[in-house]
Amino acid sequence: MAFADRVMGVSPQALHLRAQRLELIAGNLANADTPGYKARDIDFRQAMAAASGAAPGAGELRRTHARHLTAAGLAPGGDAAADVRFRIPSQPSMDGNTVETQREQAAFMDNAVRYQASLTLLDGRIKSAISALRGGQR
Repeated sequence: MAFADRVMGVSPQALHLRAQRLELIAGNLANADTPGYKARDIDFRQAMAAASGAAPGAGELRRTHARHLTAAGLAPGGDAAADVRFRIPSQPSMDGNTVETQREQAAFMDNAVRYQASLTLLDGRIKSAISALRGGQR
């Protein structure tokens, strides 16, 4: 395991997934009035488990060769775009649009706060590593 991986842990992957989720939700909000648009989101827990390289468990496929595709159809280390799913609306609209603006705004704000927390955690880890490398001197 590389030094950077030990210091930062899964924080960079979490930050990347949060950024992708913000883009998806922003796209949902931008298309709130588009007829037939289907709201999309990432299952963050599942995407994070895949991004962090969790060991195959129940319901997951074991790859026997490095060039085999994952169950999601991507090569290993692929983008979380394969984990994008459509949202099921609680009240579908007549024009086929599944974006529920209030739900999307709440999801966006929740994810934005979590993105900021991930960024703060990563910043703290980097500062701690720099401090350790300097021998505790600032």
